[in-house]
Amino acid sequence: MFQAECGVSNAAGLPPVAGRAVLLVEDDLGDAVLVKELLSDTDPAIHIESVAKLEAALAALPGDFDCVLFDLGLPDATGLGALRAVLDAAPDLPVIVLTGLAQEDSGLAAVSIGAQDYLIKGQVDGQLLRRSIQYSVERKRAEQQLRRLHASELRAAENERLQWGLLPLPIVDDKRLMVVTRYQPGHEGVLGGDFFDVVETEDGRLHIMVGDVSGHDIDEAALGVALRIAWRTLVLAATSDADVLPILDAVVASERRNDETFATLCTAVIEPDRRHGSFHLAGHPAPLMLGSPVSQLPADRVGAPLGLIPDSRWERRTFELPENWRLMLFTDGLVEGRTGEGSDRLGVERLLTVAEECHDFDSTPLLVDHMIASAQRLNGAPLVDDVAVVVVECRA
Repeated sequence: MFQAECGVSNAAGLPPVAGRAVLLVEDDLGDAVLVKELLSDTDPAIHIESVAKLEAALAALPGDFDCVLFDLGLPDATGLGALRAVLDAAPDLPVIVLTGLAQEDSGLAAVSIGAQDYLIKGQVDGQLLRRSIQYSVERKRAEQQLRRLHASELRAAENERLQWGLLPLPIVDDKRLMVVTRYQPGHEGVLGGDFFDVVETEDGRLHIMVGDVSGHDIDEAALGVALRIAWRTLVLAATSDADVLPILDAVVASERRNDETFATLCTAVIEPDRRHGSFHLAGHPAPLMLGSPVSQLPADRVGAPLGLIPDSRWERRTFELPENWRLMLFTDGLVEGRTGEGSDRLGVERLLTVAEECHDFDSTPLLVDHMIASAQRLNGAPLVDDVAVVVVECRA
């Protein structure tokens, strides 16, 4: 039995725990009544609900309880197996085990598998019982905060690894070229499926790619990483331009988690003379020429997004370049923001106007930052979708 002396109410000077609810799992009616009396005299604000069997306890959990007082010896279950069932049913609730004097070793074992504390019947007064409940609740809360922090750190580390896979360092040796890249996650700050890459191969050709996987989650980001790595591998292996997109289409089909996932892609190749280029579009916006005037390359040969239509084909479009040029590839998150309270989108035409109005037009990094900031300002809030931008500048 519990110790009957209650002592002076709140003699330990502990702060009140108003509104705290405790589930008492105790088959001995006398012990159950005494626990209620001890806590009532010590802190009347604590509400106790009592059950006598494990089955009833599992039916009541997790409920709106803040703590569980659990007797290891019940009519329908005993020992640590019963405790594990309670811990599984209410993993976020602190559990305090009640044992007899001869079962102190069981109390220690109970703590080792997840109980917050153990109390020996006959050696507990009201203040000790109340203090154990309060401290157990606070310890459990601290443990949960530590777990959340650890999970957050793991997600941050995972995002960092994924971001490195999505947004690699360009491989460019030509001193005439400058590469400016930007990436901005959507309004929730979650890493999405936008990706890019820039690679200059041994033959002097410059390969540029920007892509966007549908959706905004870790699976889409992982697929984006797979596509980006596959693209770089194909480029470094000197795969024919005509074969790159069909292979990436197969990668989407084999690596995606569901059949509704697809990816858009824009790939461009600049020849070694830096005066001629070509590009392929797989459901993606055509690149921009940030010259005077600012313009968009023709988008009359847009093929299907990757993973959308089996056996698709993508046509090659060629273009010529001036002596000095800036070519910009981007994802549609940049142009899909709104331009006010209505339903009008920014669109490419308005984006071109925004670029031409930039006071720092001659500085490519400042120009790109201005375009992204203007799109966000016109949207009136952070852009919903991810934004990825790659600009390659050539100065003869």
